[in-house]
Amino acid sequence: EETAWKLLGPEARAFPEAERAALVRETLAVLAHPDFAPIFGPGSRAEAPVAGLIETREGPRPLSGQLDRILVTPEKVLVVDYKSNRPAPERESAVSPAYLRQMAAYRALLRQVYPGREVVCALLWTDAPRLMQLSPESLDTHAP
Repeated sequence: EETAWKLLGPEARAFPEAERAALVRETLAVLAHPDFAPIFGPGSRAEAPVAGLIETREGPRPLSGQLDRILVTPEKVLVVDYKSNRPAPERESAVSPAYLRQMAAYRALLRQVYPGREVVCALLWTDAPRLMQLSPESLDTHAP
């Protein structure tokens, strides 16, 4: 917890202590949650840059982004994006279409980078904290 406070840095002093404490608690809850262990475990990467061309309905389109977390195994690729909406949606149907389009685009690119592997996309709602795996059907609907 002490390290988390240090990482907030001097800029955080602009916020009331209660808000800073809530942010530290929220962050530590995400990191300590047993369901999220693989996302933060060995072999996972944070803030991984990605770039390439993806096929869209209008033809090839360049895509550049930064993945909050990625875990690559021989069988699959798990990509996770943090979202801090308050309150976090309870159901996938309530997720912003912009988020679904973003994750569908990442999935399209990662399928090219890791052919033959399943690409699983999820949103980690920091407010809950809760990991919401996105259905392939929803990503197909929002594909670029």
